Amino acid sequence: MSMTIRDVMTTDVTAVEQDASFHAVAQLLIDKGVSGLPVVDSDGHVKGVVSEADLLAKEEFRARFRGDDYRPSLRARIRHSMSSEGSGHRKAMGETAGELMTHPAYVTTPDSPVVLAARLMDRHGIKRLPVVDAGGRLVGIVSRRDLLKVFVRADEDIRRELVGSIPLTAPWTDPASLDVTVADGVVTLAGTVTRHSEAITLARVARGVDGVVTVRDTLTWKHDDVVDVPVWGGA
Repeated sequence: MSMTIRDVMTTDVTAVEQDASFHAVAQLLIDKGVSGLPVVDSDGHVKGVVSEADLLAKEEFRARFRGDDYRPSLRARIRHSMSSEGSGHRKAMGETAGELMTHPAYVTTPDSPVVLAARLMDRHGIKRLPVVDAGGRLVGIVSRRDLLKVFVRADEDIRRELVGSIPLTAPWTDPASLDVTVADGVVTLAGTVTRHSEAITLARVARGVDGVVTVRDTLTWKHDDVVDVPVWGGA
């Protein structure tokens, strides 16, 4: 069975409310040793995520003006926010988590497959996903590091799941005819099956098992039932 977010997420999660100050957010990031925090409303609904990058954007904006203690005039701040350069950094002038955060937040659910969360993180270049229940309330958080737990499964657990899945995914294959070994997440399939299509199916099933790094397919077959169909290129 594929692992879900529930299997790898952290449930002891620290969040901030939208009215939390810049200083309070910064202090929490330092104290907790994390790079980002979910932002929630008073009922625990996730509204966004505030990260180190969001806070640093404010410092970058301030550095454009003279002196660390200088607050730009209202006219300067409006001009910056309306410029093409500043349009993506309006939150740099924020003073609370609600003003600084990135929103809406990308989220996941406890029953979502780990692979979907990994794809979402990769697609949007994010490091963490708040985990929410059916009502959108925060119940945990999952990070890239948490997702790596999938790849540190015990070899014997991987082998047991793979061999146990053969009767369901390839019922025509006799497990006794196969030699399945797993070392450091690398699965090696050896033995002889009846048909070429069986070998293809078994390798595909092995690649889908959580924790598998790669599959070395050395299976042989008695009958080649896989036909290469030539592509017609026209007259």
